[in-house]
Amino acid sequence: MHLCSSAIRELLENLKQCFSDERKIEIAICPAFPYLVQVFEHLSGSGIRLGAQNMHEEDEGAFTGEVSSLMLRDVGCDYVIIGHSERRRYFGETDLRVRDKTRKALDAGLKPIVCVGETLNEREAGQAQEVVGSQVSFCLKGLDAYQACQLTFAYEPVWAIGTGKNATPEQAQTMHRFIRDLVVAHFDGDTGQVVRILYGGSVKPQNASDLMRQADIDGALVGGASLKADSFFAIIQAAITC
Repeated sequence: MHLCSSAIRELLENLKQCFSDERKIEIAICPAFPYLVQVFEHLSGSGIRLGAQNMHEEDEGAFTGEVSSLMLRDVGCDYVIIGHSERRRYFGETDLRVRDKTRKALDAGLKPIVCVGETLNEREAGQAQEVVGSQVSFCLKGLDAYQACQLTFAYEPVWAIGTGKNATPEQAQTMHRFIRDLVVAHFDGDTGQVVRILYGGSVKPQNASDLMRQADIDGALVGGASLKADSFFAIIQAAITC
């Protein structure tokens, strides 16, 4: 919940000057709901994709304040973030609701970015893989391989979000490898390689290269560092060179 219209316009202008559609990476911007149309229009022709930060699991109904997958598609979204740790923590979103949102997003032609991750207490108790494995497996249940290939998982250790802390590249790689192996176990090796797994937990220019050099880290879900063009572009540059 950051940035208003003028600040968003300035950020996007700076990004568009730096980004070339010919580069071998993909960028998606996920602004707050009121600015989706503005951002879509501003990104036209840039190659930068549009995403939303959340959605409801129903197409329509008496759900005041919510936004549906069909509405997101209608305003030009390609992606939607589902199950972010803040949604789970502050709004009580369960694995069941995350799964339902994921299926509805897929039905609407959106590509879900499904967030998974453990708390500090869970990691210190040795339960990190148990927690993340349950979140991933529950999300994959009932999907076919084609649907799974539309997914992106974002591993966000909850203890590293907005704290300045971050998992070491080795810790992140271990969990990313674990997630990929789960996808392989549910489907097959080809599907496991297609599914993208991002790291999200205090990603910044100083650690982006070390993280994205890891074999199973396909990119980053960037929070605070995406609010300023210079730091965001430095992370983009790290992705390009890795």
